[in-house]
Amino acid sequence: MELDLLAEQVVGACIEVHRHLGPGLLESAYEECLCHEPRLRGIPFQRQVPLPVTYKSVRLDAGYRLDLVVDSRIILELKACDTVPRVARAQVISYLRLMGLTLGYLINFHAYRLTEGIQRIVLNHPD
Repeated sequence: MELDLLAEQVVGACIEVHRHLGPGLLESAYEECLCHEPRLRGIPFQRQVPLPVTYKSVRLDAGYRLDLVVDSRIILELKACDTVPRVARAQVISYLRLMGLTLGYLINFHAYRLTEGIQRIVLNHPD
């Protein structure tokens, strides 16, 4: 599936979850429900993916976990908070860099309208 089409499916799945649940629940509830949507749509994904950090050619387990990785191409970082800290965007950028991916989404399910809680993050890797 083309990356833009996959991204459209991912955002649609997030909107579907938010439409059914609304704001105000714990992040874990949104994650659980969001994992059901790709299954319904036949989209492969992984949940709570360990992310080691390579430092001076050594892979180290720094305890990082990615909320969802869709089709090994899109990272989803989920939040359920009144205000998303600015560092959350930097985290997604770092995750993309460490994974060698280009597209990630920071999703805040506490937004009244989910479209206001979605941040698309594109990382351009140097050639």
